Amino acid sequence: MKIDKDRLKSNLEGENQPEGSKKGISRRGFLRGAGLTTVGTVALQTGVLGNSLQEASLGEQSLGPDAVLIKLKVNGRLRSLAVEPRTTLAAALRDHLQLTGTKIVCDRGACSACTVWLDGKPVNSCLTLAVEVVGQEITTIEGIGTEENLHPVQQAFIDHDASQCGFCTPGMIMTATHFLQNHPNPNLDEVKVALRGNLCRCGTQPNVFKATLAAAKKM
Repeated sequence: MKIDKDRLKSNLEGENQPEGSKKGISRRGFLRGAGLTTVGTVALQTGVLGNSLQEASLGEQSLGPDAVLIKLKVNGRLRSLAVEPRTTLAAALRDHLQLTGTKIVCDRGACSACTVWLDGKPVNSCLTLAVEVVGQEITTIEGIGTEENLHPVQQAFIDHDASQCGFCTPGMIMTATHFLQNHPNPNLDEVKVALRGNLCRCGTQPNVFKATLAAAKKM
């Protein structure tokens, strides 16, 4: 069978097609449209930005690749920062706001070391885009206690030696604190289930469980 190469190329690329043709969009057009729609949806759903460094408006369907100006409410304070739309919440907290208590370990949502609260609920900040959380209340490990006045869970982790390298510790504390706020009198099995998503490469889970149970008695 003889193939008309010019016609095949025209159909694949969607070039030189007459107006009103039902050939469909080109591969190039589809990919371009899909990319703009995805980013634009994030912008519109989050009500993302009043202003941006690239002067993007809500009427436009794309953000980036340049940085945009957003405001995040972190630990009760409204903070302004300029981030690329691809910036994760974990990176925004650490690199832009210098809140380095939130740790990035696996960077793929498997270990939960990067756990923070969004509107009071634990999330993996390494899987969350900063532009997605505009308007939400963000709480980090720095927001639940201070050096002078530690949270009971923080103090219990110290008292029961519940950390070794310390990278998983902030995420553990954020998860344990949220759990105890909703389950004030847990047993050991309930604590194990609640913390099963927070992984510790050093193997300190037994002391983490002890610390959580001890904190429950003080909260």
